[in-house]
Amino acid sequence: MKNCILGLLFSVIALPSLAGNPTWLEGKTEQRHQITVYRSASCGCCKGWIDHLKDHNFEVTDVTVDDVNEFKLKFNVPPKGASCHTAIVDGVAIEGHVPAQDIKRLLANRGDIRLLTVPAMPSGTPGMDTPGAPKDDFRVYSISKDDRVDVYRTYSNY
Repeated sequence: MKNCILGLLFSVIALPSLAGNPTWLEGKTEQRHQITVYRSASCGCCKGWIDHLKDHNFEVTDVTVDDVNEFKLKFNVPPKGASCHTAIVDGVAIEGHVPAQDIKRLLANRGDIRLLTVPAMPSGTPGMDTPGAPKDDFRVYSISKDDRVDVYRTYSNY
């Protein structure tokens, strides 16, 4: 009986604190990256992308602005690479609905990349993934410090 009560106390006291951190079983904690997102207050898909980042362990500073183009200019986002929101993480610009895993991959091995972008707003990308909506093929592009554009990753029927 005593062991049963101790087991119950452990589950009531200890498990809720462990449940909030799914990595406790792996024995390691993933690094949290700070990212600042500049977006229009009326943009719903931007909020969806921010939720996606939070779900992938990013600490998000959400900045609503009157003119997102000001930040696209500030971070040297080319017009062909533009989307609805612009972010900055560890000195790298992120434009549009770039999946969190691609941002993490970049931060782990940055090279000379200054920008990752998913131009426009393809259906099925994080934040544009409305249930039942089609999922478009899309590409994440990287732009280097000398403005070389490369395909960073391709998603087929994401």
